[in-house]
Amino acid sequence: MPKLELFHLCDSLFPIGSFAYSDGLEAAATTGTDLHEWIDVVLDENIGRLEGPVVWRAWLAFRERDWDALVRLDQEMTALRPAASARRSSRAMGLRLLTTWQALHPDPRLAHALVLADRRELGPTLPVAFAGACGSMVRRDAVEAFAYTRLAAAVSAAMRLMPIGQTDAHALLARTLARVPAVVDAIAAHDGEPESFTPAMDIAMMSQQYLHSRLFRS
Repeated sequence: MPKLELFHLCDSLFPIGSFAYSDGLEAAATTGTDLHEWIDVVLDENIGRLEGPVVWRAWLAFRERDWDALVRLDQEMTALRPAASARRSSRAMGLRLLTTWQALHPDPRLAHALVLADRRELGPTLPVAFAGACGSMVRRDAVEAFAYTRLAAAVSAAMRLMPIGQTDAHALLARTLARVPAVVDAIAAHDGEPESFTPAMDIAMMSQQYLHSRLFRS
């Protein structure tokens, strides 16, 4: 994948609707959650143990056209998110990403994935769709690029929800991005099944719908 295409995929301008979701940060912000701790959980737990391993394995499934493995990963990704809003948002963004990327850069593998989505066999969840869009790039780079998009989205949501300025927000993002290579190293070395244990984040996602007023869908 040429660098400019990767920049396009990772840019907030790319129309998958991520600006509408905070992954529970909006609900968490009402309880005084520490933003630094929240971002660390996003990286170490959500990306490091769940979404990152899904991207890692889905990239290979797309490359080998192992559709059974891809469907299983997609279903497991959905099952490991207890909040219904998180499941819906991941599938909505994933389908939008896959559909748009296929329109811009046609690929028979993406076309088949969209057929599976039409049959309701595949969501696709966001990590699975992202892996498909990154099929022509280095496997490790795909996971790092995904981590960037997720962390940048979390910081963007924080800037709209919390009293944090642009400089401090980007300093936090830079600090966290510096740890991404080590997290991806661990994902590649372990090459394990995705897993999830983020109870505080899950509760925040499930509490989002009960806020009196809100900016985000989740």
